[in-house]
Amino acid sequence: MTLPKVEVKKILYATDLSESARYAFAYALSLAKLYGARITFLHVLPEVSEFVDSHIIGYISADRWEEIKAQHSSEAREALIGKKRDSAAAKAVLDQFSEDAKLGQEGAGFIADEIIVERGNPVEQILKQAKERNCDLIVMGTHGRGTLADAMIGSTARRVLRRSEKPVLVVRLPEEK
Repeated sequence: MTLPKVEVKKILYATDLSESARYAFAYALSLAKLYGARITFLHVLPEVSEFVDSHIIGYISADRWEEIKAQHSSEAREALIGKKRDSAAAKAVLDQFSEDAKLGQEGAGFIADEIIVERGNPVEQILKQAKERNCDLIVMGTHGRGTLADAMIGSTARRVLRRSEKPVLVVRLPEEK
């Protein structure tokens, strides 16, 4: 049996800016250096679905619901990165993270292809961006909250694994000792 030649020229690194995603970046970086690949960073800001919106508006007015969403979005933004707009702030964080990685010894020579911040369903955006940008590999972290939680709600990583046409490397944060 002859094995196909594996070429990894472009890696999609999907991050939710969590510790597990940061840990997964070490793998993306290592593979990029090994293959001479470029890394595309992707962060997806989830949106509340229209289905949820329509049900909540049945309980409170549409104006009040918009106020609540704006208030919580503002609070989350401030807690995460300050008072910049969500996508601009997330992009600034990823830009800085990329620059810091390049300066570190382990990141010498890696190339950040582009940094993308999108709104929408994280699974759909990861699959869409990987396909549109012709990525050879998707690298992402997983929180690994346990089998019951995964079975009940499903994780983003699990859904990406099931649906992706591209190879996916899912990296779990090691357990604390």
